[in-house]
Amino acid sequence: MSGPTHMWREIREIPDAAADLLRDGDKALAAAGTALAARDPRVLATVARGSSDHAASFLKYATELTAGVPVASLGPSIASIYGARLKLAGAAAIAISQSGKSPDIVAMAEMARAAGALTIGITNTAGAPIGRHCDHEVDILAGTERSVAATKTFVNSALAGLAMLAHWTGSDRLAGALRALPPELEKAVGCDWSPLVAALQQSESLYILGRGPGMAIAQEAALKFKETSGVHAEAYSAAEVMHGPMALVKPGFPILALAVRDQSEPSMLAAIESLAARGATVFATSDKAGREAALPVAATGHALTDPLALIASFYGFVESFARARGLDPDRPPNLRKVTETL
Repeated sequence: MSGPTHMWREIREIPDAAADLLRDGDKALAAAGTALAARDPRVLATVARGSSDHAASFLKYATELTAGVPVASLGPSIASIYGARLKLAGAAAIAISQSGKSPDIVAMAEMARAAGALTIGITNTAGAPIGRHCDHEVDILAGTERSVAATKTFVNSALAGLAMLAHWTGSDRLAGALRALPPELEKAVGCDWSPLVAALQQSESLYILGRGPGMAIAQEAALKFKETSGVHAEAYSAAEVMHGPMALVKPGFPILALAVRDQSEPSMLAAIESLAARGATVFATSDKAGREAALPVAATGHALTDPLALIASFYGFVESFARARGLDPDRPPNLRKVTETL
């Protein structure tokens, strides 16, 4: 492998892609957010797979914390395979698909709309089928992504959700944090997490911990370890890991704790301190960590934008980690960029 990877280039495009979305996509984001406010849904449903589903999970936490509306993830096969019709009158549904054409995601969006839900399609492909079957289409404007591993499209999908949420709830504070985010993402991409490379070089398994919105980021990070590096990473809540998963924690077992600066941070720190006391090798994104190795972070000034900076920093690390293991992160085995499922 010679020269920078596509993944490397696309990670470094994250700040500009975010700025493009916030500037050029604001009209569509405002229209979707205003429609959500007018609908005032009792429940919000999400439809997605892979990295897009992690963006949906992030939006679930953000919505429940700010709008107070419960969010449920719908299994796409309910519509595409089973042909079931859900009772969605008065609800809203958000379908997220980078390509905008996976048959199962499109089928669920189409069913949700027919069942009475206000539907919003988030995609990186303007005019794709997902948009034609939704009331509102949001193009995340991330530009071409050639690496199989999604990076800038994940960030922009989650960012689109936050922007719609700011319009929906009328939150000036969140809107201001979003406007200020691109320069912070630039700092995040530059954060040096290289101490993790040496610590994980001989590992084939690790845990990634998160809580709240950070849990969705942990899920995305675990997927990227599998996709790019051939490492079996599992994402857990810092509360859940203290139950059954604790049995695997032995001296030297690696743990990456993606702590967010919000109300969950004290419980995260307590959990990782307990794991470190059992001999785990712990790295944490918190300057309040004790014996744990603290990783540098870019502070964005808002609890809902901080996780996006964390994943940008992680992407830079995992691309380097894959190459250090002699792998090409652009071409993981058995995978392709667009996966269409039924």
